[in-house]
Amino acid sequence: MNEQPLELLPELLLLGGAVSGLVLGLFLPRRRQWIVRTVAAGTLVAVLAASMVAAGRLAGPVFDGAYAVDVPLNVARIVVCAATLLVLALPGRDVIGHPRETEFYTLLLLAALGTIVLAGAADLLLLVAAYLLASIPLYGLAGFAKDAAGTEAALKYYLMGAFLGVTLLVGVTLLYGAGGGTGYVQLAEALPGAPRVAVAVGGLAVLAGLAFKLGAVPAHFWVPDVTEGANTPVAAFVTTVPKVGAVLAAYRLLAGPLLGAPGDWPLLVAILAAASMTLGNLAAFFQDSVRRLLAYSTVSQVGYLLMAVAVAGRTELALPSLSLYVAAYAVTNVGAFAVVAAVRAGPRVADWQGVARGQPALAVALVVCLLGLVGTPPTGVFVGKLTVFTTAAEGGLGWLVVVAAVNTVASLFYYLRWIGPMFRAAPGQAERPAELTARFAALGAAVLSVALGVAAGPLLDAVLGTS
Repeated sequence: MNEQPLELLPELLLLGGAVSGLVLGLFLPRRRQWIVRTVAAGTLVAVLAASMVAAGRLAGPVFDGAYAVDVPLNVARIVVCAATLLVLALPGRDVIGHPRETEFYTLLLLAALGTIVLAGAADLLLLVAAYLLASIPLYGLAGFAKDAAGTEAALKYYLMGAFLGVTLLVGVTLLYGAGGGTGYVQLAEALPGAPRVAVAVGGLAVLAGLAFKLGAVPAHFWVPDVTEGANTPVAAFVTTVPKVGAVLAAYRLLAGPLLGAPGDWPLLVAILAAASMTLGNLAAFFQDSVRRLLAYSTVSQVGYLLMAVAVAGRTELALPSLSLYVAAYAVTNVGAFAVVAAVRAGPRVADWQGVARGQPALAVALVVCLLGLVGTPPTGVFVGKLTVFTTAAEGGLGWLVVVAAVNTVASLFYYLRWIGPMFRAAPGQAERPAELTARFAALGAAVLSVALGVAAGPLLDAVLGTS
């Protein structure tokens, strides 16, 4: 077995940070739990640095091929840690000073670790373990406040996660029986000659489990409830970070075990992509709650991400376009939630009237993030969408590109419904205090969103050069 523990240094650092934070929290008084937050932030910075160093010497499969240290994993490491670092800036009075504040940061780190392992798993058994590690901490975070809305959100999240987790296990069992193993290399060799029904049902069940982590149709029902019921940093995390690992795990499956397997897997993923972007946009059109609007926006964004997954292994642009899009989406989506955390406005779109007068910088940041999610130049999502559309067209999915283009134009409507009121003055509603750290996170995310668009060329070249 090719054991190379040092190749897992980012993951080990993340695990060490989570354990250290938990142990520190046992002895720190409530007023000094900010130390654990500092440890968590320092851990994420260290993981980012280690991941960037590791990008130049990717080792390939390690631990008997169960874990792949390659481009998709390194993309997940960098994007997940950067997004989680931004989320750490969002907790306000509902987390800071809370008796269980330490647990909040520890669970965030563990969920981030599970997401990274999900992206690097090259064995179905490790995929299951990563699914659980990326899910169970989030069930606790969803109900962190222990209020009625959070408890309902956590219950719905847990029940759907448990159901689709069992479905994932059934799929793993069927693929193991059909392919005679759980490693992706072995499955890629065995599944083309395996019984079609077993492969079809098994592959569909495994993709159903990943669809839950993605929030893709038809496993998306938890997304609006959790986004609305959980506190803002948790909502930002669950609608962003788990999707990074899940979409890269789906890419690895489509480019590996399912590439030559019986069944038209690209068509299936393309249909899921079209359904997710269309239903997400339609549901977001008349949402009055800004959180539910962002929730359905994330469902639609999953559809665009799945476009690159549908052509995995069929065009060399699939991985670079997916990498750029997932990075741009993560920064932009967390940025939108950071503005929600920073501006103490009400939960409805109408409550944001006059925000631009009292908080012009945050209003501009929100405009950049929302128009960025549409795909407006020069943001990173614009370049990401452009490359994803090009990749899908090269992969023979021209009809999906047309559907995606129509959905992109249509999505502008509900984002403008939120942007419009901010620039209309309202007596008594113009001045609003802002959370300081969340303000910096929002402004930083907006700048990063534009920077990713400007630097997209070199980033794409870097992924192409290492893949």
